[in-house]
Amino acid sequence: MSGWDEVIAAVGRAQQGREGGREALLEQWAATSPDDHPQRCVLAHYLADREPELADEVAWDEVALREHALLADDALAEIGIPSARGMAPSLHLNLGDGYLRQGRVGEARVQLEAGLAAADALGDDAYGAMVSGGLGRLAERLAGAWGA
Repeated sequence: MSGWDEVIAAVGRAQQGREGGREALLEQWAATSPDDHPQRCVLAHYLADREPELADEVAWDEVALREHALLADDALAEIGIPSARGMAPSLHLNLGDGYLRQGRVGEARVQLEAGLAAADALGDDAYGAMVSGGLGRLAERLAGAWGA
């Protein structure tokens, strides 16, 4: 099992754009077991952002959402996320954005609806505002998408 200290260090390295950030995330992924759903959810979420190819980004976003579905609500409390449900809107937003960029409008719309349905779990803070704003922008882009 990959411990939270190592996972958080890899995430920090990747977020700072430091050399080897993606590789650090992949190393931590390799250190997880199939039952390490919290770590795998977080790692896949950040790995998606480090993929240069859209198909790979979407694949990691799908993994993050699948792993998230297996989490107990308190599974991320150790890393300062009191309710795992609060992460769901961001995961749906990212996947919906990826689907839309792939031209998968119907699937993007499903993700938007799921993100909006979970948005009540967002806090009244900068993170909540950022994700809510992202969902709003995704809704606008979907409204303008062909076949909308």
